[in-house]
Amino acid sequence: MNQQGPGDAGPQSADGFGIEVLPRRQALADEVHEAIKALLMDHRIAPGDRVSIDGMARELGVSPTPVREALARLESAELVVKAPLRGYRAAPLLTEQQLEDLYRFRLLIEPWAAARAAEGISAAGAIRLRAEMDSCDAPTESGYRSYKELTAHDTRFHLLTAELAGSEQVRLALERTHCHLHIFRLYFDRAVGSKTLEEHRAITEAIASADASAAEQAMRHHLEAAFQQRLRPLYHAPSSTER
Repeated sequence: MNQQGPGDAGPQSADGFGIEVLPRRQALADEVHEAIKALLMDHRIAPGDRVSIDGMARELGVSPTPVREALARLESAELVVKAPLRGYRAAPLLTEQQLEDLYRFRLLIEPWAAARAAEGISAAGAIRLRAEMDSCDAPTESGYRSYKELTAHDTRFHLLTAELAGSEQVRLALERTHCHLHIFRLYFDRAVGSKTLEEHRAITEAIASADASAAEQAMRHHLEAAFQQRLRPLYHAPSSTER
């Protein structure tokens, strides 16, 4: 029978953030990146809080190297910010003005992209859209572990729509906003997931049916509903965007 040595112990609960120590054999950069991202998305590392490389390495049971690599990736997604000689801090949440600017930009390009995608849709493109819709179910809980698949789907769906429009520049411009990460970090509950998927299905069917007008309208409705009904009211609620 194989016996575990002192350095081969299984996952343990770490103090501080109450997260699971990553086993050494699994301590790859991607896993460390996902672990820290979950803390940021769930606000267990609150906006503005300092993120210590050495402290996070101890929490996760890894060396500082994968933590440093993960934070560099998270900085590129604007989930953390780095100040010279002061290290990393969790990025602030989007302000109402930043959110409005983001949706103004998206409303300029994404309804157009949906219409263009519908005009040039192929059988293969329709299959890809429907396969993407089949890849994600509505989350059943509100924590990041539950809704991270929806976040990934949301990103893939909108980038795929831009790709099917035939514009690599539009796709890249949308990708560089990292908008879905920041939106879901701002706010999420289970009802959001169901509404998002319902609206994505309407966009998918309009594009797959080569109905450019319906695709444009469905995308515009999706973006306006997300901004006006689900996100903007957060800034005027008694608790604002705090969880």
